[in-house]
Amino acid sequence: MRCPYLVCLLLVGLAYGQAAQPSTPPTAPPPAAGAKAEPNAPAPTKAPEVKVAPDDAVITIKGFCVDSSQQGDACKTVITRAQFEKIANTVQPGMASPMRRNIANQYPGMLRMAAAAEKRGLDKGPTFDDKMALARLQVLAQEMRRVLQEDSGKVSDSDIEDYYKKNEASYEQATLVRIFVPHTKQLVNPVAPPKAGAKPTATTTPPPAPTDAQKKAAEEAMKQVATDLHARAVKGEDPDKLQKEAFVAAGLPNNSTNTKMEKVRRAALPPNHQAAWELKPGEVSEVISDPSGAYYIYEMVSKETVPLDSVKTDIRTQISAQRYRENMQSFQGNVDLNDAYFGAARGPVMPPPRGPKRPDQPAPDPD
Repeated sequence: MRCPYLVCLLLVGLAYGQAAQPSTPPTAPPPAAGAKAEPNAPAPTKAPEVKVAPDDAVITIKGFCVDSSQQGDACKTVITRAQFEKIANTVQPGMASPMRRNIANQYPGMLRMAAAAEKRGLDKGPTFDDKMALARLQVLAQEMRRVLQEDSGKVSDSDIEDYYKKNEASYEQATLVRIFVPHTKQLVNPVAPPKAGAKPTATTTPPPAPTDAQKKAAEEAMKQVATDLHARAVKGEDPDKLQKEAFVAAGLPNNSTNTKMEKVRRAALPPNHQAAWELKPGEVSEVISDPSGAYYIYEMVSKETVPLDSVKTDIRTQISAQRYRENMQSFQGNVDLNDAYFGAARGPVMPPPRGPKRPDQPAPDPD
């Protein structure tokens, strides 16, 4: 049995449009209160496994047959396990059972409709050949992507070792202490009390906004706090205690005071914080003024290089993704579009294919 291009494409859309739900085995009800477990009770027996041979029928379509001379019960189409799995594997190898059932429910209707369409000569229509040609291009492009992915995944141990040596600095990790000092303190001007004898009103007068002079004084105060905390950090005072004092001074006494950063990579630090990476264990950085409007003080606790065996999988994934991107980029770009016909481009036409995130890259900042 063959699967026409358009039928296969419809099945592809069906498969990827339906999310397979994980099956959850039923749980036994809890024992009643006070009930005693039977020590010699037999263990629950497992349901016998049903084996279906490759030539066994898995779908039987009654009343639909290729031979129009067959009538009644004799008119049926049988699809064996081997035939159905060929279809399922064409759509997605290793397909989950719920998705297989979903396709099995939809496929007979597609066969009936395709047969009815052929009887009406719809396969000879003016657009049929054009649609089939486009379907062929889509299938070929998908096959090419699959082959490129397979080729890109052929990464040898020597490839991994070479990549590790060239990027060894990316696999350094450190445990740091970081003290965060807000750029300014919270300013709330007091509300003037009502005058003696004045009648109370339903509206509340908002406090006056801080003046520019007050804002500047608050910024200078926090800058001095950062300088003082840095001096005490150099002397070896507890960083969590210093962090708490920084928040109290900024009017944020309830903020978290955990300062330790466990096993971070160099790329996890912002560009203007990279000086902290060059510290030796026990050294404290200078006060770093960040463009975001804050002060940072780092202390290096320890630094090590992650062993190759621990990152082999990550490196293999990175090399494979990089090769796939490079192969795909050779098929992209170098195209001129007639803006008079298509209109001016409003954004990027087609983003380059993205591979998995590099293990030494930090997570993107939340919006």
